[in-house]
Amino acid sequence: MRKLSRKSSLRKSLRRVVQLTILASAITSSVGCFVPIYSARPERRVQQLLYTSEDLRAMVAEWERFWFLDSPSHLTPIRTHGGIM
Repeated sequence: MRKLSRKSSLRKSLRRVVQLTILASAITSSVGCFVPIYSARPERRVQQLLYTSEDLRAMVAEWERFWFLDSPSHLTPIRTHGGIM
């Protein structure tokens, strides 16, 4: 009798661990946030999207300027000035 109750309690605890593991994986794998990043009002949302896209565009330009990707290469056989003329 004692073996049976120990076995059933082990089974219950193992079942609980499996359920918690499934629940944790479902919660952590959900995409996104519960709170939306943009406003629900269409006018405000458009303004926020424009600001975000402008920031991303400026970030790409800054990245290229930092790594000198916006300048011509000096390794080409054709020499280009690259400055403002």
